[in-house]
Amino acid sequence: MKKNRVIEFEPRERILDKAKKYVESLESFSEEADQAIPLLLKAMKYADRDLKHSIMFVLGSFAKEEIVWPLYDMMTDPSENEEVRHDAAIQLSVIGPFLKDPQPLSDRLLKEIESSDAERRLHATFALGWEGNFQAAIPLIERLYESEVRIQQTAVNALCNLRDDRILGLLLDRLEHGPLEQKRSILFNLWRFYSKGEEVREVYLNYLEHEDPELRFDALVCLGPMAEVQKYLEVYRRCLKDKDGRIRELALKRLAEEVGESVLESLRGEIEPLLKDSDIKVQKAALTILKKKKNRVRRLVAFPREDR
Repeated sequence: MKKNRVIEFEPRERILDKAKKYVESLESFSEEADQAIPLLLKAMKYADRDLKHSIMFVLGSFAKEEIVWPLYDMMTDPSENEEVRHDAAIQLSVIGPFLKDPQPLSDRLLKEIESSDAERRLHATFALGWEGNFQAAIPLIERLYESEVRIQQTAVNALCNLRDDRILGLLLDRLEHGPLEQKRSILFNLWRFYSKGEEVREVYLNYLEHEDPELRFDALVCLGPMAEVQKYLEVYRRCLKDKDGRIRELALKRLAEEVGESVLESLRGEIEPLLKDSDIKVQKAALTILKKKKNRVRRLVAFPREDR
């Protein structure tokens, strides 16, 4: 009996060792793809979460047709680790648009989002969100009205991943009338509508005036990658006076990182009072700006530029 256990144990270890070799060396995987693909699929049964994640990535990149149904089975397996199920859902959403025929997968996922099991609905909702999967739009829109908040948020993400500008109007309506957590999820996903950049920036600017500090802060976080600070100085000046310390701190940090000495000098009268701010983080951010300016002056005095 003991001998049989050893015989069963050794092949598993060899499979995992070879799997690690392939995920660590894409060159080896490429050269031995005919052997590597079935071995990695087999290793998925035994691998820990980290190795499974690596295998999903490799096979999702180079063997999409072979990995799609193992991923689906993993995502829907209630005995599987919840993080692994989530990883599988992510990979399905990534490879969906690259399948020769994504229809069978889409059909199965559309059935899954009607499941009585909230976890199955959650993962299937995420997996459906791939570019061009427009038949999923209406079922995903229905998920916005789910009682389960996580599914609402996941539906927002999936809808944005469809890359359909027509969905923007619907999301803006939900931004106006949906619950707080759904509003936050929508704000964090609007940047995905690249072709509607100006409209999205206006949404963020408007929400900087919102009465809810969480939404104001989220709007400022999201505005950063979409708008140069230099072009919105008046907005950042108002943020320096916001009631929420996180907003004051972030505004100071953005100013320190993205604008020049002359602009900071023009804001000195608004920055110096923040040295006595009630929030210690705001004090530190203000001090960082002023120290930066002071050090700059010292360097110029110590090493004056020669006239040319």
